Amino acid sequence: MGVFQKLQTVFKSNRKLDIHQRFELLKEAVSGTMSNFYMARDRETDRIVGLKVGIREKVDFFENRFKGLNKPPEGQIAQTFDHPRIVQTYEYGRTSDDVPFIVMQYVRGFGMHMMLNNHDPNLDGNQLELVRQMAEALNIVHKAGYIHRDVCPRNFICAEDGKTLTLIDFGLTLPATSEFTRPGNRTGTPLYMAPEVVRRRDTDKRLDIFSFGVTAFHLCTGELPWPGGETSGLAAMSHDTVEPTDIFSLQPDMNPKLARVITRCMAPNRDNRPMEFDAILRELRPLKSFNK
Repeated sequence: MGVFQKLQTVFKSNRKLDIHQRFELLKEAVSGTMSNFYMARDRETDRIVGLKVGIREKVDFFENRFKGLNKPPEGQIAQTFDHPRIVQTYEYGRTSDDVPFIVMQYVRGFGMHMMLNNHDPNLDGNQLELVRQMAEALNIVHKAGYIHRDVCPRNFICAEDGKTLTLIDFGLTLPATSEFTRPGNRTGTPLYMAPEVVRRRDTDKRLDIFSFGVTAFHLCTGELPWPGGETSGLAAMSHDTVEPTDIFSLQPDMNPKLARVITRCMAPNRDNRPMEFDAILRELRPLKSFNK
């Protein structure tokens, strides 16, 4: 992003935006963790965009955890990233109703969670490349000094052919600094949550590595490593007390090097996980095939 574009963004982010005056909403809202998401046409540019509008009580509840800290808004965090595997953010600010909004690239495709739930055949044969792409995107987030904190299939949009993906949604993302990693910030999606989060311990970037491992397991096998009907925070309590399903029992022909990476990422003790995504990518990049 050039200097002039950055100045334009700063100026716009200080204005209160009338959503309905500026945008034509083309699809009904999809409700997320803390916001509603629309496909919209920007009347100023005639561009089809993604429009994310915060839900006041949910945003306020989350932001109040960090009163007195210099927490950047989600839009500012999202604009930090410039990578083909991460959604591009054009603009952010607050609406005339004083709730946060973000204008972003509209990514065509399907949520990975939907494709997994529907057993979409387009994922078959693409799992190894998608796991690599997830690691590449999250590596960019970590190198920028942030922890995503909600790595799960819902936050990846896959192309219809299943060959590429895009990381979205930085609503729970925080700086990877001590004031934001203290015990007690129990946020994320329970089925993919690291044990140290649910146990309210201090955290670091390795919580994303755990969630990446669970997401990769789900993508590669079609099943969760800790199956069960519980989807609340209680689900994550088993992540350091119950052995995960053996990945080879679900995918007997999986490349053992890929299986080893995924299993190590899900280690209940974070000291036994890879330290960073660079290390994970060094193991993933040479792999030629999903199967043995």
